Amino acid sequence: MGRVEGKVALVTGAASGIGRGCALRLAEEGARVAVTDIQDEAGQALADELGTDQGLYLRHDVTDEAVWISVVQQVVQRLGRLDVLVNNAGIGLWGPITEFSLEDWRKQNAVNLDGVFLGVKHSIPPMREAGGGSIINMSSVAGLQGAANLGGYCATKGGVRLFTKAIAMECARDHIRVNSVHPGVIDTPIWTKVDPAAIPMPGDSAALDPKVIASAMVPTGEVGYPRDIADGVVFLASDESRYMTGAELVIDAGITAG
Repeated sequence: MGRVEGKVALVTGAASGIGRGCALRLAEEGARVAVTDIQDEAGQALADELGTDQGLYLRHDVTDEAVWISVVQQVVQRLGRLDVLVNNAGIGLWGPITEFSLEDWRKQNAVNLDGVFLGVKHSIPPMREAGGGSIINMSSVAGLQGAANLGGYCATKGGVRLFTKAIAMECARDHIRVNSVHPGVIDTPIWTKVDPAAIPMPGDSAALDPKVIASAMVPTGEVGYPRDIADGVVFLASDESRYMTGAELVIDAGITAG
């Protein structure tokens, strides 16, 4: 306990899934956490669960630069500083590239890439003022290898990976560490929003079951859970990872090993 005691963290897309798991673990380890999302009810419920001393919810469209400026200002004003940014908000729009619309391409880029860019841009100044910090950008195994019908998604997550490395070099002398996290098949609500036809699997199903996908794709045959990713995020947020920057933390039960 207390691995990030005294730190202030901002977690985007925190109302559910990996973001929620990260917020809970960071608070459990002593951080005060600003959770942001566009799902107001779930986001406020999470902040209430964290408690008034540790939690703060802010509505946050990560594609809007003016909102980013306001969110970072509010975090610093209400929680005193900003030490950790978890750029977690993201969407998955998948399908054959010949049927993928330019509108969906731009929408996915806006959330998955523009949102990360804006978070980094506006979080660096208060981190510099605080003497350093840790930026954690959520990528994916899809940012490390290609997959059929995931061309647009892979493009955004691969972009996050290399953007992370570039900013790590840019901020190295500021004592701001910048790393990316690459989850494998994780049991989160994102699977309920994907057309099953985009990822053909054995059997007929009206929805994708991450446990079935994991049994077919993951070397261990096991699905991951938000806690598995959150434990890695706590490590990167803490001083235990002080000698890591520009790195990729892959948490995928071996998907990218073969």
